Amino acid sequence: MLTTLRYILQGTFVLLAVSINTIISTLIIFVLAVVKLFAPKGPARNAVTHWLSSVGEYWISFNKLMARFLYQMQWDINLPDDLKIDGRYLVFSNHQSWVDILVLQHCLNRRAPFMRFLLKQELIWVPFLGFCWWALDMAFLRRYSKAQLLKHPELRGKDLENAARACEKLKHIPVSMMAFPEGTRFTEAKQRQQNSPFRYLLRPRYGGIGQVLYSFDEALDYLIDVTITYPDGAPDLWQFVSGQVKRVCVDVRLRPIGKEVRGQDFRQDAAAKQALKEWLTRLWTEKDNFIAASAGGRTAGNVGNKNA
Repeated sequence: MLTTLRYILQGTFVLLAVSINTIISTLIIFVLAVVKLFAPKGPARNAVTHWLSSVGEYWISFNKLMARFLYQMQWDINLPDDLKIDGRYLVFSNHQSWVDILVLQHCLNRRAPFMRFLLKQELIWVPFLGFCWWALDMAFLRRYSKAQLLKHPELRGKDLENAARACEKLKHIPVSMMAFPEGTRFTEAKQRQQNSPFRYLLRPRYGGIGQVLYSFDEALDYLIDVTITYPDGAPDLWQFVSGQVKRVCVDVRLRPIGKEVRGQDFRQDAAAKQALKEWLTRLWTEKDNFIAASAGGRTAGNVGNKNA
């Protein structure tokens, strides 16, 4: 009874504090976004962009501070020494829970550049938030549905050109481009449905990764390859903020990005497409083996997601 009450009080306090901080940070970002909108291109706009990234980093730092109230949670984090705050990286991770994003922010904030995501073009019209995402230099992509491609075959391959234009401004600033290659959260049901060859992972999708590699070409320094495991099962958000998670394990590795996958038009070039698939499958096989070794004999359900 007392343990349940502690979880409720802890979770309520953390959610309230994070919500207030999010509202304040978003308001500051919105004000700076207006300034950025009217600032001339060049040093003035670059300065505002730097301030905006700093506000985003502050928001994450406050959330990390709140994690200290979850005093029973053990963080087991392996980080490389040569991460650079002014680098340009592709970041990807396995995906088991919405908590993964908070874990990534906890591990990489102010150790690597501020994380950006590839967003659908339509999201820029989300009231208030769309403007803030634009100000934070998120990359908005215009994608085409299968129906549109069938009706207009000339649009095939245009998504890569759209991605290149969306990412152009990010090639010249420190950036961590974040992606979840699986595209959805891992569950054993999805694993069976996909007939995935991996024990603890879904099949990786190469489309989003390929768009980033094509768009940035030689501008990317390295891949930040993150593997997240929850020894007691992947939690939902409430379990995380209320302190019910006892241990989080994160392994971060810097990996080179070969020329065979940089700047390649995998939509039109069959050899480039095959090289991208082989590269991603090789990394995913190594990640799956690492999770298996870390599991220490536990079942996939314990290492993966216990919540569908």
